[in-house]
Parts: sequence; structure tokens; C-alpha cells
Amino acid sequence: MSTGRTDAQLSGVLVVAKEPGPTSHDIVALVRRLTGVKRVGHGGTLDPFAAGVLPVFIGQATRLVEYHLADEKEYRALVAFGARSTTDDLDGELTVLDVPAPDRADVETALDAFRGQFEQTPPAYSAVRIGGRHAYELARHGKQPELKPRTVTVLRLELAEWDATDPARPVATLELRCSAGTYVRALARDLGERLGCGAYLAALTRTASGPFVLADAHPLETVRSALADGRSANLLLPPDAGLDAYPRLKLTGRDLDSLAHGQVIRLSTETAEGLLRVIDESGRLAAIARNRGGLLHPDKVFRTAAG
Repeated sequence: MSTGRTDAQLSGVLVVAKEPGPTSHDIVALVRRLTGVKRVGHGGTLDPFAAGVLPVFIGQATRLVEYHLADEKEYRALVAFGARSTTDDLDGELTVLDVPAPDRADVETALDAFRGQFEQTPPAYSAVRIGGRHAYELARHGKQPELKPRTVTVLRLELAEWDATDPARPVATLELRCSAGTYVRALARDLGERLGCGAYLAALTRTASGPFVLADAHPLETVRSALADGRSANLLLPPDAGLDAYPRLKLTGRDLDSLAHGQVIRLSTETAEGLLRVIDESGRLAAIARNRGGLLHPDKVFRTAAG
């Protein structure tokens, strides 16, 4: 059921606890259909087989997605050893390797190479564009995409659990915090290559996306029910949720109207340099603006100027 709302009537961040199966685009399409809001986007793709935190930005909040692009991510990943996958995960065609399987100590030692900053080549089946086409489109047609390594950072990487129930195919549970753009599938692949036994990603849960954490995310059925019944306000966070790194600045009257007209204003009090969240008298987000030496330059304006 569509409520017929517009962007101006419904704006905010909806933190979804995605389950394995639907694509990130499927979740966006569902929210768009149930709310009637055309402007809906997400804050970082999760593969269909993956689960976890998927921030969905609705209405005016979509204009703030760019400020979340560099958000670090946290994951809980199951890595299976003893085989390679064409897609580096469980959805691909597996090739079992007839080599000795690693033990826990082997894996612990190998993980050292994947902590800190290093070069990582994205998976062949990824959304990276090559000559205007996605790498996965080339891979599906039997072409090997030429992917360039990129610098990624893994800030934390721990071996949380070790399952050697099948000694020939042990499984490690890894917990990690990494920079945006890091492929956990590629990390699993490269870990297996380093150990000489092959490995692939068997399961993945994103436990945090920047400031948004799994404990605060809403199951898809809860989201579906609330949106269908017009109770979205119970789940929505403010459009600037998660942007606490940008200080708030309250403006009123003429200054607020000037900023809404796209004009640069001179600040009368000492204010932090850089990006700021400008709020109005009621505490609502009016603009994102940048303070340069006491001059406030509007970056994105959300308030309509009076008159």
C-alpha cells in the first residue's frame, strides 16, 4: 500500500537489518513503494547473500548520503578453507583443492598480513566499472576483467572462532573493522592464497556501518509492517543522524534566510572551522555549510527562505 507521501513530508534515515536473500536495491524499492517517496537510497551495498546493517536514506536525507561514503564498516565473516570460488563467496562455483588444510595457528599468523593498510584487488564479480561496464558483467560473459589493486585499511581483524569439525574444510569466524571500499570476499580469497589452500567467504554480517549498528537496526518485517501502516515515524532517525562529527550551529532570522538564499554570511561568534550542521529555531536541520575563516558558505540547503 502506498501512502502517497512526498520527499518534503517524509525524510530521515531508516536502519534496516537486512537478511540474506534480497539485494540492497530490493530493500530500497520496497521502501520507495510503501512510502510513495521517490527519493530513496542506501548507504553501502550488501551482497544478496550477506546480512546486517543497511542504512536507507529517505527524502531530503538522500542529499546527505555523500557524507557517509567514507564511513568505516564492521563485519563478522565466516571464511571456509580448502576451496576456491569463482565469485570468492559461497554463490560461486567451488573448486576443492587437494592440499593440507591450515590449523588455527596458521590462520592466526597469516592474518598479520591483512592488518593495517595494504593493496587489495577487487573480486572479478564486483560492481567496479571497467570501460563503462561493471566487472561482473564481463565476468559473466567469460571475460577476465582487468582490475587494478586499491589501497584499503583494516583497522581491526580478529579470529573470533575456529571450527575444525571437518578437518579438511575448517571454517574461521573473523571480526573486522575496515575502511569503506574494502571487499571482505577479496580478503577471504587472499587469505586462502597466502595459506596455499584456497578460501572463500561462506557468510557475512555487517555489524556496523559508520555510526549505525546492528543492535539498533530494524528487521525487514518490522519495516514492512510499519511503512505499510503509515507508522514510519516510529522507525525514522533525523536526516542528519550519524553526522555527529560535524558540529551544530544554530542560526535564526536574517542569517538563516540569507543562507537559505545561497548567500555567504559572516559569523558574529567564534565557530569551528569546516563543515557544520546548521539548525533552525526548532532544532531542525536547515543546511550543511562550511565555515572558512568566519565566513559561512552554504553547501546543501534544506530550509526554504522566507518570502
